Amino acid sequence: MRTIYNELHSLHHGKVEMFRGELVPCFEVPARADYVLRELQERNLGPIESADVFDDAAIARVHAPRYLDFLANAWTEWVALDPANAGRDALPSYWPIRTFRSDVLPASFAARMGLFSYDAGTPLTSGTWDAARAGACCALTAAARVRQGERAAFALTRPPGHHAGSDFFGGYCFLNNAAIAAQSLRNSGVKRVAVLDIDYHHGNGTQAIFYERADVQFTSIHGDPHTEYPYYLGYADERGAGAGLGFNRNLPLARGTGFAAWREALKDALTGIAGCKPGALVVSLGLDTFEGDPIAGFTLATTDYLRIGEDIARAGLPTVFVFEGGYAVAEVGVNAVNVLDGFMQHAG
Repeated sequence: MRTIYNELHSLHHGKVEMFRGELVPCFEVPARADYVLRELQERNLGPIESADVFDDAAIARVHAPRYLDFLANAWTEWVALDPANAGRDALPSYWPIRTFRSDVLPASFAARMGLFSYDAGTPLTSGTWDAARAGACCALTAAARVRQGERAAFALTRPPGHHAGSDFFGGYCFLNNAAIAAQSLRNSGVKRVAVLDIDYHHGNGTQAIFYERADVQFTSIHGDPHTEYPYYLGYADERGAGAGLGFNRNLPLARGTGFAAWREALKDALTGIAGCKPGALVVSLGLDTFEGDPIAGFTLATTDYLRIGEDIARAGLPTVFVFEGGYAVAEVGVNAVNVLDGFMQHAG
């Protein structure tokens, strides 16, 4: 399998995040991608290359221009407020919830940061924009390789992306790499694309981006939002709207779910995807379903990820994998590569 690696990912390295009422060291760290890269190299799973160059037009097909402008200039603005800010990350602290306006762009940096975010657990750092933008190019390159005839390609990048909406960040995510890849496949002529999100946490950003569209079908297997982040989206009755009605599927599972029940949900998801007759598949590859993950609650074992790859391969679709969550850092490499290895062994 061809891997597209984000060589700039470590530029985004948050110091702290707000977690359950206190500032704690970030769970989303550069070592996550480093472990995956090392495992890929040790197992010689295929070539590893840098991303192609893309302009911002491809990203702007998914994300709103004023949001992209904010991300591109946020760090400069943050430091301009106080030179001491160069030594600390920016975290939002205000949000325009119900009855507040979001159409007017405030002059205040703090207000704009809240406008474009939804949690206090996603620090913006000096290298966030460069890392996130390079990651989007990885996703675009992986999609291009699949369109050029590769059976599958893997975008190995961070920060992750599936929680980012068209005009907001959160859940460690700034640019929605899976959505960018899916939109790129559509623009290159694939009539319908399926996105399968297997991260423990619901891909709320991806769902929101495609919720009213029938050309991109979204399916997510995740922790029940009654108790699990991001809480406010991911319920089974969310089926899409307008032209997209019936093209959104959520399969929430209870905390503590093991692999047998999880795999049944995957079978259900893949059956539904096949029924939509897509021409390509994008997989949001989250590994926080692992039994040792510190901020999740399923109980999958390392060997289970081989079976996941096999099952996805049997869908028979050109496939783009995009690296998402997984915070048991020492194990995330072998778990991620097991999915890819299992896929390639059964891809035919």
